Amino acid sequence: MAMDAAECDRMIAACRASGVLLGIAYYRRFYPSVIRVKALLDAGAIGTPVFAQMTAFEPFDPPPGGPRYWLVERTRSGGGPMADFGCHRLEVLLHLLGPVGHVSSEVTTVALQREVEDTAVALLHFARGATAVVAVSNAAGDRQDTLDIFGTRGSIRVGSLNGGTIAVRADGEERIETYPPASNLHLPLVDDFLEAIRTARAPSVDGETGRAVAKIQDAIYAHTPTVR
Repeated sequence: MAMDAAECDRMIAACRASGVLLGIAYYRRFYPSVIRVKALLDAGAIGTPVFAQMTAFEPFDPPPGGPRYWLVERTRSGGGPMADFGCHRLEVLLHLLGPVGHVSSEVTTVALQREVEDTAVALLHFARGATAVVAVSNAAGDRQDTLDIFGTRGSIRVGSLNGGTIAVRADGEERIETYPPASNLHLPLVDDFLEAIRTARAPSVDGETGRAVAKIQDAIYAHTPTVR
């Protein structure tokens, strides 16, 4: 949404003062697989969530002067893969598991020469008790886009968010479900925003959602233990 939570606050205030809607493009909220995972968790299908992990590895090392080189310039991007696509994973976990109270992190450059990190790991402690790890990297050569949630009765595993296949294991039994995303990944979010305009309601992913993600990212990059 923004470079930091303070910038989010200014955006939210400006939109309220002008009487316009503010929506944030965290489009994975609308993936059918994420909607299904949320329904399973709400129904207690795997018991109480205990631990979750999301891994997103996208090899990326743009040449200087290239059209996407700004993504590795700290003053323009705010950070590396955690700022670029890690934020989308943070939003998914907030949506599934609720607010985060504490954050620990390791933000580092392992293999690439750049101003921002090429690899980052965040440990999230949720207010409801669960813990999650989000690992992102531009340096790892093996692409990954996974979501795993473990509960007191079983687990939910999504091997690829863009694929939409879910493995649900509970009480010793396992089943496979498939919920492929829309052919245009962004269209469901756009439709939701248009419906919000038509019906004068808040978008499903609003400025407050974006601010919550930004607060976590502020803590990740500051290596501070508390989100307030």
